[in-house]
Amino acid sequence: MAGHSKWHNIQKRKGAQDAKRGKIFMRHAKNIYTAAKQGGGDISTNAQLRTAVDKAKADNMPNDNIDRAIKKATGNLDGATFEEITYEGYGPGGVAVIVNVLTDNRNRTAADVRHAFKKNGGNLGENGSVSFMFDRKGYILITNEDGAIDEDEITMDALEAGADDISTEDGAYEIYTAPENFQDVVNYLTDKGYEIEESEVTLFPQNYNSVSEEDEEKMHTLIETLEDNEDTQDIHHNLEESNE
Repeated sequence: MAGHSKWHNIQKRKGAQDAKRGKIFMRHAKNIYTAAKQGGGDISTNAQLRTAVDKAKADNMPNDNIDRAIKKATGNLDGATFEEITYEGYGPGGVAVIVNVLTDNRNRTAADVRHAFKKNGGNLGENGSVSFMFDRKGYILITNEDGAIDEDEITMDALEAGADDISTEDGAYEIYTAPENFQDVVNYLTDKGYEIEESEVTLFPQNYNSVSEEDEEKMHTLIETLEDNEDTQDIHHNLEESNE
C-alpha cells in the first residue's frame, strides 16, 4: 500500500468537502449507514456505530439525520424502500471507476450516474467490467498528529486484534484487515482506547492508472459530480493522483 495511502487522498479532498456543511453531514451519514449495516443499529453493542454517531454529533449533525441513516441501514425507514446498486465503468483516460449508491428510485439514479460519466469523458460498463481490478479489505484509520500513540504498541495491538497489516502516513496509522476480521479488529482497538477516525470495508485497486493532466482534471470533476449526488455512498477508482 506504500505510496497509495487512503489517508493521503482523504486529506487532499477533506478541505474542499468541509467547506460545504451539507457534505460534512453526507460524509457522516455514509459512515453511520456503513457502521449500522455491518454491525447493527444498536450503539450500545456496535462500537463502530457509536464512534460514527459521536463524530456526527460533534459536527452538530441533527439527530433526525442520524436516525434516518441508521434506519436506512436497518430497513426501518417508513414509507421508503432503498436498494443498494453498484455501477462500474471507465472515467477519462481509462480510469476504472466503481460507484455504490443507495436509492429509492433506480431509474433516476441510473440516469444521473450515466450523465455524470458521459459529461466528463467516461462511460458506464457492465457489472464486472472493472471490479476484478480491486481487492476488498477492511480499513481502519487512527490519527496520531500529536505523537501520543507509540508505533510499536499500536502495531502489536493491531496484529493481536487480527489485522493483516499496518502502515504509517502523515501522522496517522492505517490498518488493513480481511473483511471477515474487520469488526473484531474495530471492537478490539476501540476497547483498547484508540480513537478511530475512519473505518470501513472498502475496495483498493490492484494497480493505479496515470493519466494526462487534462484527464486528471476531468476525473476530479467526475468524482465531484458523483459526490454531489445524494444517492452516492462510495466511489472507488484507480487514478494515480499527481503531486500537484
